[in-house]
Amino acid sequence: MSFPCERQNAINEKTISPDAGDPDDAPVWTADDFGGAIHRRALQAVVCKVKINIALDSDVVAWYKVQTGGRGYQTLINAALREAMQGRRFVDDLCRVIREKLGLSGWA
Repeated sequence: MSFPCERQNAINEKTISPDAGDPDDAPVWTADDFGGAIHRRALQAVVCKVKINIALDSDVVAWYKVQTGGRGYQTLINAALREAMQGRRFVDDLCRVIREKLGLSGWA
């Protein structure tokens, strides 16, 4: 499984050659060249994953591997971590709103 940024890098390597020659020899773009273009708004940046080494209990890894049939278990672990992270944000936000409503804004 490749990541979006790796796929983009592979495309760039295929289309951009270091010995492409003089940039002035490139063709001139015309309005027709852009005629079929699709204008997109609010494109989101591709989030590249960071490779890390992490020590997990063997039974935890085994459980995730069983859940995925052996492939994609790291993606499942990542999703579980993201869900925990977002759940924590929700709890923090909920506590903040409750403190504000009760007038306890100085409480942590």
